[in-house]
Formats: sequence, structure tokens, C-alpha cells
Amino acid sequence: MRGRGVAVILVLVGLGLGATFLRGQVPLGNAQTSAQTPAASTPAAEAGAKLQNEQNTIQVVARYEPGLVYISTETQVVTQDPFGMMFGQGGQTQVQQGVGSGFFVNAAGDILTNYHVVAGEDSSGAAQKISVRVMGQQKSVPAKVIGLAPQYDLALIRPTGLDAGLVRPIPLGNSDTLKVGQKAIAMGAPFGLDFSVTEGIVSSTARQIPIGFGGVSGQGITQKAIQTDAAINPGNSGGPLLDSGGRVIGINTQIISPGVQAGGTGQSAGVGFAIPINAAKNLLPRLQAAKGGIVTAPRIGLTAGLSAQAQGQNVPVGLSALSPQGKEQLGVPESGLVVGEVTPGSPAAKAGLKAGTDVQQFRGGQIVLGGDVITAADGDPVDGVEDLQAALIDKKQGDTVTLKVWRGGQTRDVKVTLDASSYQ
Repeated sequence: MRGRGVAVILVLVGLGLGATFLRGQVPLGNAQTSAQTPAASTPAAEAGAKLQNEQNTIQVVARYEPGLVYISTETQVVTQDPFGMMFGQGGQTQVQQGVGSGFFVNAAGDILTNYHVVAGEDSSGAAQKISVRVMGQQKSVPAKVIGLAPQYDLALIRPTGLDAGLVRPIPLGNSDTLKVGQKAIAMGAPFGLDFSVTEGIVSSTARQIPIGFGGVSGQGITQKAIQTDAAINPGNSGGPLLDSGGRVIGINTQIISPGVQAGGTGQSAGVGFAIPINAAKNLLPRLQAAKGGIVTAPRIGLTAGLSAQAQGQNVPVGLSALSPQGKEQLGVPESGLVVGEVTPGSPAAKAGLKAGTDVQQFRGGQIVLGGDVITAADGDPVDGVEDLQAALIDKKQGDTVTLKVWRGGQTRDVKVTLDASSYQ
């Protein structure tokens, strides 16, 4: 959240690693029938309904909680003592620790979790030591990284030396069919309290929030998330959000926490977010093939043509960063992503997008004129690289994105098809 007056803040919920940062119609027939049969609302009937809901929760937890994994990490960091440096002393080495959650997704023992749960210092790469522990076991075992996807805040790890009989995959559901009001069961390790369970409902199926790391501005890329009132706290990160059938519908990742704004520890305020499981399912094959490396969001082969100086380096910005007088003088739209370069043979090149050729310097930055300006993607406004990334983040090879492109005062729609190069 950028405004100083905002009273709440999104918090990544991996303890020790988490940095701050539509309703269906009610059938009238059923409502009328209930009114005509008072016996249906008797205390005994209400108690029976509660027991039925409780029994469902108990059955889901008993069957699938063994697939939950407790994750702990360690990274050695060097801290500098200003007074020690004055006398020629070196920095002190400390061990940075963190905990979070994950869950088995297949019989091979692959564990899906959040990137920020297993990330090292400053969220750059994986922690030096990752350990996992399964339910009913006192001993942790090492885990290795299979694939990291910082922009999605997802990671895939696999334990080494774990008895195959302890691997209990949890079935993956379909987050595209979720309805507001459905039951949501969150599993994880809030505040390090391992193998904990909370229950609530799905509050929203398509909340747009910044997720992950590696955005151009240093923030996450705006992505669709499931909102739930099931209690999610630091340590729940990476744990599964299940439906009443015991299928994973999301991966717990963030909360809105008023306490952090006041300098306290992030904790549940009834507004938590989970990455939709379908986003993870789409990414899973790429994570499994990453060989311990980084998986990035898809690209179409272009770079921004407008940049500004910030902290000693050029940062891509949108046209809205320019003054009205500057935009009028340059003859460009009010907002949009200036295309500065198009990679030959890329999806952008094949779609006919044109890069600028006239480089003009101005105080605090530069702009490349004479090319295209992207003003929208799939109907959503675009004013920077992050907006374009948000439109591409869930796309698969062969999918298309429709761009609204301004060139020389004329606007047209351009369809760009993602190919294999988009994922390299």
C-alpha cells in the first residue's frame, strides 16, 4: 500500500521471512418452505446442522492434514557493527531463521509452498538450509529446491531421506469454480504452532492484489487471489486452503493486518488471501522442470521506452509519470507503456508491434519516440511494465493477449500469441 494514510497493510505470512508490504440468488421456493415449517428452525435442527458441518470439517482434517508439511529455514547473514568497523573489526555472523508451511502434491514427494517461505536473505534465491517435518514425526529432514517462481510467490521443494510412506499428497481442486460463501479450511503453522487448522468461508474469488517479488518497481505483480475470513497468521504461508471436499483450492500467502502499520506483528484481521490453485497447477510442470532454477512470468519480447532516474539507476515508468505539459509537447497519450525495443522473432515482433527510434533525453530520464504505446491489455488499462505483466502472468503457451495500441494518433487492437520463447 503506498498512501501514508492507509491504516492497513498487506503482510506476507511466512513467520520470520514475511515482509510487510457477486452473490448467488437464494431460491424463493426454499425460503417459503422454511417459513411454513417452523420445525426446521428448532434448536434441535440447528444443532444437527452444526454437527453436520463440524463432522465434515473433522473428516477433512483427519484425512488430509497428514499431507501438510512444516517448513523451517536457516540462512547465515553478516551484520556490521559500526563501532567495530571503526576499530578494524569485521562483521558478525548470525543465523536468520524462518518457518512456514507447505503440502505434498504428488507421490514423488514434491511440496508446494510460497517462495517467501524458502527464500534467503532479502528474498534473493533460496535459503541456505531448508528442512521439513511431517505430521506425527519429531525429526526434520533436509529438502532441496526443485523450482522457484518469485514473481508468483511459489516454490517447489522435495525432501531427501523421507520415508515414502509418509508422503500423503492432498488432491488439487478447481479454483475457477469457487463461489462466494463456500467453506474454506486453512492449514498451517501460525506463529510456529505446527499443524493448526482454522475454518471460514470464501469471501471473494477474484481479489486483485500484488503478489510475489521481482516486479519492476520492487513490488509484486497484480494477480487474482482468493479472499477468505479463515484465520491466517504468520507461519501459515504456503499451507493449503481446502474446500469441504478436502481439495486444495488455494495456497495461503498474505493477510491485511492493521497491527503492522503501528509497528506490531502481523496477525489475522479476518482478511486473508490465497493464490488460486489453478495458477499453481498451470505453473507446476515448469517448476518440476526447472532443475532448481528460477521460473519467470511469460514475456512477449519488448522493453519499455520511457525511463526515469531513481536511486542512481534508470527505472521503467509509464506515461502517467510525465507532466501534462510534457506529454502535450511530446505528442503522446495521457497514459500507457511506451515500446522502446522489440526482440526480433518474439511474439511482439510477429504481431507487428513497432519500437521507437527517436531517443530524447530530458531532465531525470529519457523516452524513445516514434513507436507504439500500449494503453490496455485484455481490456485492462496499461501504464507500465507491471500492468502488462499482470495481463500475462496466468497465460499459457498458445494463449493470446489483446493489446490496445496507439501509434501516431491512431488506436487499434493487436492480438499477440504467446509461444515457447515467452517462457525462456
